[in-house]
Amino acid sequence: MGKSRNTRRERDADAVVETVDGGLAQLVPDRDRARAWTLLIDGAPQSHVDLDDPGHLSFEYQRRLGHVIDLVAPAGRPLHAVHLGGGAFTLARYVAATRPRSTQQIVERDAALVRLVRRELPLDPGARIRVRSLDAREGLAKVPDAWADLVVADVFSGARTPAHLTSTEFLDEVRRALRPGGVYAANIADGPPLAHLRGQIATAAARFAELALVADPTVLRGKRFGNAVLVACDLPLPAAELTRRAASDPHPGRVEHGRALRDFTGGAAVVADASAVASPAPPPSVFR
Repeated sequence: MGKSRNTRRERDADAVVETVDGGLAQLVPDRDRARAWTLLIDGAPQSHVDLDDPGHLSFEYQRRLGHVIDLVAPAGRPLHAVHLGGGAFTLARYVAATRPRSTQQIVERDAALVRLVRRELPLDPGARIRVRSLDAREGLAKVPDAWADLVVADVFSGARTPAHLTSTEFLDEVRRALRPGGVYAANIADGPPLAHLRGQIATAAARFAELALVADPTVLRGKRFGNAVLVACDLPLPAAELTRRAASDPHPGRVEHGRALRDFTGGAAVVADASAVASPAPPPSVFR
């Protein structure tokens, strides 16, 4: 079924449009940047890439993940990084640009999307980036023990994070792949009453000693649907510097950590494979 869907392709002066496994993919040019593009899947914005300046991050949640990447290790130090969910490879390009000689693995289930991105937005041939077209958890299982300095989870199927990527068993696999002191960062989408987000924080707290959460204050107050970046590690996190960067960003965010973050969970239950459900679908108004 997937192969027959992939045969549709259109191109004009404004955009590249192609049917991929996950829906209708559109690469729309950025009018303000000569070689920059936004990737949309079924109308939902997924990634923004500037081929001339891969260190530029446009989307709010990607900028917050960028702050985490900047603070994982001293500036310029190469990383071993795993990206679960590829999109347009934005964050892997960012790591390659800001931390040369990094070695990275991207796990993106949608093979047709991978082909589209490779063809239209090619990676720097000098970047040490391997792309696997596998389910995120299946691909993570192929990462050697204690290999990664950083694991980033940014996986959405139909604008929802699949259930099997929300559990303690999934985080056990993340921990296996991380070196001691390595960092896990996840893009989590939720809206009022924030039950999914609270459950994800509680689940991460059951597997990691230190947590921090970065989000727009209106999202944390349950006023609107949006993204939050959850950061987890067994060593103390640079919460003060993350707070400073988030507050001064063009998309200002608030950082919660320590007791305030534990209190935020409101006693939410830890999620296991047996009880896991996909993240909630965003309301249609989010992408208007």
